[in-house]
Amino acid sequence: MQIRVAVKELKEYEGDALIVNIFEKQKKPGGATAAADAALKGLVARKIERGEIKGKLGEVTVIPAGGRLRVENVLVAGLGDREKFDLDRVRQASAAAARRCGEIGSKRAGTVLHGAGAGGISPADSARAIAEGAILGAYAFDRYRTKKGGKKDEKRLRALDLLERDRGRAGSVREGARLGTALAGAAVFARDMVNEPPSEMTPAAMARIAVEAGKEAGVEVKVHGKKDMEKMGMGAILGVARGSAQQPAFIVMRYRGAPGSKDAAGLIGKGITFDSGGLSLKPAKAMEDMKSDMSGGAAVIAVMRALGTLKPRINVTGIVPAVENMPGGSAQKVGDVLKTMSGRTVEVVNTDAEGRLILADAIEYARREKLSPIVDVATLTGACVVALGDLCAGAFGNDDELVGSIIAAGAAAGEKIWRLPVFDEYKELNKSDVADIKNAGGKDAGAITAALFLGFFYNDAKWCHLDVAGPAFAKKDKGYIRKGATGVPVRTLLHWLLARSGG
Repeated sequence: MQIRVAVKELKEYEGDALIVNIFEKQKKPGGATAAADAALKGLVARKIERGEIKGKLGEVTVIPAGGRLRVENVLVAGLGDREKFDLDRVRQASAAAARRCGEIGSKRAGTVLHGAGAGGISPADSARAIAEGAILGAYAFDRYRTKKGGKKDEKRLRALDLLERDRGRAGSVREGARLGTALAGAAVFARDMVNEPPSEMTPAAMARIAVEAGKEAGVEVKVHGKKDMEKMGMGAILGVARGSAQQPAFIVMRYRGAPGSKDAAGLIGKGITFDSGGLSLKPAKAMEDMKSDMSGGAAVIAVMRALGTLKPRINVTGIVPAVENMPGGSAQKVGDVLKTMSGRTVEVVNTDAEGRLILADAIEYARREKLSPIVDVATLTGACVVALGDLCAGAFGNDDELVGSIIAAGAAAGEKIWRLPVFDEYKELNKSDVADIKNAGGKDAGAITAALFLGFFYNDAKWCHLDVAGPAFAKKDKGYIRKGATGVPVRTLLHWLLARSGG
């Protein structure tokens, strides 16, 4: 979707649709909505009086303009309770309006800046949130869908114009729209990767996409193959890869926005392109969405690509170990002991606890690169979903300031994150009788013991682990989240990195 800024009065706008708004329990139209109502001879006000427009969040009422404006339809988007209004509600209202535009066949629409008046939100922030909500809300993964005659469904909003009457504010509105478009575009990039069938999104395909993204964004990319991993001693990744016919790939992406500095932050993304559970085979129902087990890796690739567009003054290295977890004849077995890149050994007590194994080698690689701080992203445990549900990611770490900054970035992005503890007492559950550590601590505190497993390999590095098993893949549409891959936590990571860069 193309997002543009138009400096003009609402009545002058020409397009297919015009989007205005109203709060829940608002008695009469105000601001730009009042101007549209006046042009429509009070039709909006009458619909409010009759209870046909309630202003609830997600509600969109379509009113034919009847030649009174230079558009076919006026859409009144509900903003919900005024007391609860914030940027995320701007995103949600914009998503609902963008989808409704598509449903009625509107290709180009103009929108007022929700909340930039009575809502108390700056025009730039409103523009950013509108761009995010519209792009994310109108998203559809239709690459494999056909209609009669072999044509895709093209019924979708293609261009959204942000209407600003004050020329002096237009520059900040454009900058907000530019940032929102970049953030949402990065999330869409990750969504597309995760939504691909696992037969298409193999480790080799992830590596190819990373290379192409690097060329496009000016980001250095190096892909290490199986022989490289053998030389580096990445026994954990190679152990997981043994059961698959697909070769593993270890992807390293380097963005250098501050070439005068040797410091670099690290991002690590879990890239299990399909997780059968290995010999600890998942039940069929639990395997349905396991193409999404590379969501963390997709997020890191998407973030690195976006950095090349946004160009913040910061150095970042993204690392993605990509591998399939399959139960082939040479698959690792329960009871095997793997030697990791760090030299430490792991007893495999559950081959379905494979994500933490590949992350162990990636963490050691990041430590040798002297990256700091390091944030890893993984759809790591069902236990985190049990604890926090499918709307919230779990955060773990050894540095309060780092974890706090990630959570704050999530709040700015509208992506919910909750911190869980890493108490030393839980380390006992990860103890092995035959190796330095075992790869699963049992059913109790499963998300915590998984984080502590990673902490064992981080040693004294400053780290934060994000378990996104819940919010990375949605079961149904909600607001600007569409069923399937969500792109979480791409926008969180970008907000965090932009804040660190001072941009």
